[in-house]
Amino acid sequence: MTENTLQDKISVQQLEEIKLVGFRVLCDGDQYINEIPKASHALQDRIMEIKHIISPDHQIGAFIVDADSENEDGYWVCAQVNKYEDIPEDMVSLTVPPQKYAMITHEGPNHDIRNSYEKLHEWIIKNNYTRALNRWHIERFLDYKNKDQLKVQLFDTIL
Repeated sequence: MTENTLQDKISVQQLEEIKLVGFRVLCDGDQYINEIPKASHALQDRIMEIKHIISPDHQIGAFIVDADSENEDGYWVCAQVNKYEDIPEDMVSLTVPPQKYAMITHEGPNHDIRNSYEKLHEWIIKNNYTRALNRWHIERFLDYKNKDQLKVQLFDTIL
């Protein structure tokens, strides 16, 4: 995988399978903005309970825009692991298959993420890709402790 640190630079990346352990957030649409940070804090507080973690300083969000089933609905706040073992009782695991993504890095307030997604979606259309709305999308939080100064890689699945 190639790394991208410039905010407005968009790249296409192929990611291998991603194994995740953490919390699933399922609530009314307008409540995600409140519930996801709560799950993020809970994960941060309990990160040492997760075995085979790849990077305890990063969190990964996963979601499907147009979920086909109830099992896929919601937002997962997780840590990436090398393999699954002894998953804490109230946590879940999720395996994201290998996929191709368009990626942009968002740096700034949480409430401005929507602007970064708009740029990403415009770029996808302009470059003749199709968004795969029924597949897993990834948000890799590199710096998430201050909601007004996030650094997050937004991976939008494309075909």
